[in-house]
Amino acid sequence: MLNRRMFLTGAAAVGGASILAMSMNSARAQDPVQLQMFVPAAPGGGWDQTARTMEKVLRAESLITGAQITNVGGAGGTVGLPQFINQWKGRPHAIMIGGMVMTGAIIANKSPATLSQTTPIARLTGEFLALVVPAASPFKTAKDFVAALKADPTKVPVAGGSAGGSDHILFGLVAKSAGVPATSLSYVPYAGGGEALAALLGNQVAAGISGYGEFAEQVKAGSLRVLAISADKRQDGIDAPTLKEQDINVELFNWRGIFAPPGITDQDRAALIAMIEKMAASDSWKTEVVNRNWTPILLTGDEYAKFLASDTATIEGILKDLGLAT
Repeated sequence: MLNRRMFLTGAAAVGGASILAMSMNSARAQDPVQLQMFVPAAPGGGWDQTARTMEKVLRAESLITGAQITNVGGAGGTVGLPQFINQWKGRPHAIMIGGMVMTGAIIANKSPATLSQTTPIARLTGEFLALVVPAASPFKTAKDFVAALKADPTKVPVAGGSAGGSDHILFGLVAKSAGVPATSLSYVPYAGGGEALAALLGNQVAAGISGYGEFAEQVKAGSLRVLAISADKRQDGIDAPTLKEQDINVELFNWRGIFAPPGITDQDRAALIAMIEKMAASDSWKTEVVNRNWTPILLTGDEYAKFLASDTATIEGILKDLGLAT
């Protein structure tokens, strides 16, 4: 017969075991993990650079034991996004690196897969865009570039990321400010930053638009020149005027963020957020951010989800104004 003493003793044992199990689960949640990183773009671009920089810092800070990076490029991330949503569903130690470019591409390409189907983790970095030309270009200022657009936009091909992304949006806004129809522009989209850079260095295009960090080495080497940046004011470490300084009333800010696949638990989501917050607070990450001319704009969890919804609505409005969405 089970008496009161036996019951209390058994309950205490079960309770102790439960507490121990909870403690072990909590410890495991904080242990370094093997991270799977999905980059819906070709190697060499901003998302790929972000992923590889994250891997470097996460390893240095002992927040992961290792990482596997998978690149699936095309159409501003909309080729890879369905794969991440459907094939990576429920993976607790998986993340995708994306951002504003994907938001625009989803709208422009009428993608059935959207970021609302992922699990938002964190907005991580932001950067202003740079308008660059080959060193031998006849364009000395952004005003020269705009004058050429007005004369014949078809003769001013510009390389950038996928259609509908931040690079394309900036090109459209610059043209709009000059009274040039967006539909007349010659925009050459590339799946990865490496391809766009090769087109620039090979003089296959007249100019290029991307985050300054993607052009920084070539600018320092003298093979590319920066005509303008899309910031509200000049930036430390970047020897270039803003578009506004050159009477082009345009300002644009590109952001990059982290997403988890759908179907993960709240505990898994919290663990990923905690990992990103620890990484972002580390000296190793802060050094990388400075070296790459990124701006830290960390926003996590529910607040990040709210930002995504608001930013999507804003970008949709811009693309409609530019004739890039219906």
